[in-house]
Amino acid sequence: MRVAVLSDIHGVLPALEAVLAEPDVRAADRIVLTGDIAAGPLPAQTLDVLTGLGDRALWVRGNADRELVALAGGGETSIPDPIAPWAAVQLRSDHLELLAGLPSTVELDVDGLGRTVFCHATPRDEEEVALVDSALDRWSAVLSTVDSGVAAVVCGHTHMPFVRLVNGRLVVNPGSVGMPYGRAGAHWALLGPGAALRRTEYDYDAACARIAASSGYADAAQWADFFVRARASDAEALAIFGPRDGRAG
Repeated sequence: MRVAVLSDIHGVLPALEAVLAEPDVRAADRIVLTGDIAAGPLPAQTLDVLTGLGDRALWVRGNADRELVALAGGGETSIPDPIAPWAAVQLRSDHLELLAGLPSTVELDVDGLGRTVFCHATPRDEEEVALVDSALDRWSAVLSTVDSGVAAVVCGHTHMPFVRLVNGRLVVNPGSVGMPYGRAGAHWALLGPGAALRRTEYDYDAACARIAASSGYADAAQWADFFVRARASDAEALAIFGPRDGRAG
């Protein structure tokens, strides 16, 4: 089985469409969506495209997916990005039902990798932070709930792609399709027989113009310019995320 992994799409439909057009994605046996799918400028349209994939797609809940459901129901969350409350009210009841029912993890047997667990942030917590340079004891802790027979763990959440070993177990983060940090492009991963990080380039000018014209979000043009063009560097992202993985200093 070959698996394409798409994470952190964040309602950026042009980036999603570019990835779905990739020959290796079209040929993949399964497409796994590892959370934070719709919180962005084109949330309903993004969900409609993904539900059209049918049974090929396996969905995992991200923290932003959970928070969209809470916001749509009149609740409050700690999301700092003001696009989330706007995105929540764009969703239909079927969208909200879908997001509310998503699992926190799924598992597949992937060619060349074996038993592979897919999650959003970590297998035990959809908001927990673990980075490529997090200490080994930190990684050991966040993977402590994973069965010993699992050979690989695939996560998202931090929007920066990496592959590393943790006590002999492969950990893969495909990066973000819609909100990459460090380098523009729609980032994803192809699994089987190994683990390959992929990056799909697309027309960023056209994507920004399309989002500005069709989103309905008041600050869509500025949002797209910042996130589609990846104006946040990986160094800036690591500086913000770093303290959340328990490191000193």
